Amino acid sequence: MFFIQMSGFPGSGKSTLSREIAKRTGCIIIDHDIVKSALLNSIDEGAIDGKLAGKISYNIDFSLVDFHLSLGQSVILDSPCLYEEMVDKGMKLSSKYNVKYKYIECFLDDFIEINYRLKNRERMISQIAEIKLEAAFQSTLQSSKKPSNSNYFILNTGQPLESYIEDVMDYINN
Repeated sequence: MFFIQMSGFPGSGKSTLSREIAKRTGCIIIDHDIVKSALLNSIDEGAIDGKLAGKISYNIDFSLVDFHLSLGQSVILDSPCLYEEMVDKGMKLSSKYNVKYKYIECFLDDFIEINYRLKNRERMISQIAEIKLEAAFQSTLQSSKKPSNSNYFILNTGQPLESYIEDVMDYINN
């Protein structure tokens, strides 16, 4: 059993990779965008600010991760990992259920490609449509939080999924 915590800028390929891993392993995906979009669609527009909606959604995400791990299911949390607390919670839940903790960062340092992907995907209400400033992109790209006392896997998602999926599966299985 395992818990995979995904990380990466929006549009970097986290969901695509999560779905392929789930297909190959049968694990459960907790998709932060689905949770946050459901929350935002359930309330009047403007009734809650984005930061509070994000905080509530992350609490729901981790409650679902805890529940599925308690049932003996492997889980992927598909979400950018921009806060140290997220890594801490992920590692604590892995320890609580004695499962392998795996951290995978989808890294794509290509402003033009990220914007192409963001503009051409089917977008949920919680997802950004594009990034306007390259400086903001670079700042966010560099601010992902990684586990300090654990190994992690960073991959270039500018390549086709088929070119790195076996390396990802090897990382998960070891």
